[in-house]
Amino acid sequence: MIKVAIIGLGWWGSIILKALLNSPVVNPVLGVDPNESARASALGVKTAARFEDALADPEIKAVILCTPQEHHAKQIVAAAQSGRHVFCEKPLCTTAADAEAAIAAVRNAGVQLGIGHERRFEPAVIDMRKRFAAGEFGRPLLLEGNFSQDKFLKLPRDNWRLSNTVNPAGPLSATGIHMVDLSIALLGRPTRVWARLAQLGSDFENGDTLSITIGFASGATAMLGAVLATPFMGRLALLGSKGWMEIRDRSHPENSTGWDVTSVHRDETPVTTFYAPHPAVRDNLEAFGRAALGEAPYPVTPDEMLANVRSFEAIQRSIKSGTIEII
Repeated sequence: MIKVAIIGLGWWGSIILKALLNSPVVNPVLGVDPNESARASALGVKTAARFEDALADPEIKAVILCTPQEHHAKQIVAAAQSGRHVFCEKPLCTTAADAEAAIAAVRNAGVQLGIGHERRFEPAVIDMRKRFAAGEFGRPLLLEGNFSQDKFLKLPRDNWRLSNTVNPAGPLSATGIHMVDLSIALLGRPTRVWARLAQLGSDFENGDTLSITIGFASGATAMLGAVLATPFMGRLALLGSKGWMEIRDRSHPENSTGWDVTSVHRDETPVTTFYAPHPAVRDNLEAFGRAALGEAPYPVTPDEMLANVRSFEAIQRSIKSGTIEII
């Protein structure tokens, strides 16, 4: 078991703390947040106000960063240089240069890096990857993905998630980045992107409606959507030369109630299967923990993490330029 500090005890940090209750692999022993009320709500762990407090604690062997994305790069480097393993919520960093520096610091320190892309750990997604890799549906041609929600309508308007300065292209860092990661997991290396952002269903200054088209080195294309002003929708479909497979979420992954998965092979009737709820967030964290303990490789590679950040940066360039951008 590896003892960790959770840095940031807001919405997602609290979910991670809850997800790790009784985990046999990752043991949260410290919660860090400058906000006193957030610290008071972190039941079952000791608390501290500063990130540096975690790095000064010899009991802490890894940190889980649930902090605003503007802090990720420096915090990853600092944690790695202190000899701590680092699990970082998405996006890993906001620029490719920062991501390269963070990954280099982790490699130089010989510590493990993990990333908060828990959707890879959903059973239906794992099954989709295995079945396409085995050639069951032929060559992957087109991926369609959508991860939308309206949770942020309840946030105070001074929340960093709604800031056009701190978090431009809000739907991208909120949910769209997960779809970008899944497209990389399924289709490989992204090469170019066109994206469009609009403010159509809210007063969010950093937008609420995002569409993304990504081209891949394989010739396949991903068409992705992320909306922050509509009730929840989660959908992932991969179309191949011999058939297709579609995953539909029954509810937001925060409180999953399972997935309906339809698969179709040429000249056959569609088959729909229900996949029961599964703790994908905990699976991701425990995969990180096992990798940090040297028990098994972590399934998201640094190259994939870097490709995601490069895509993140290129998407924002495309939003500003209105043109196709190279990744």
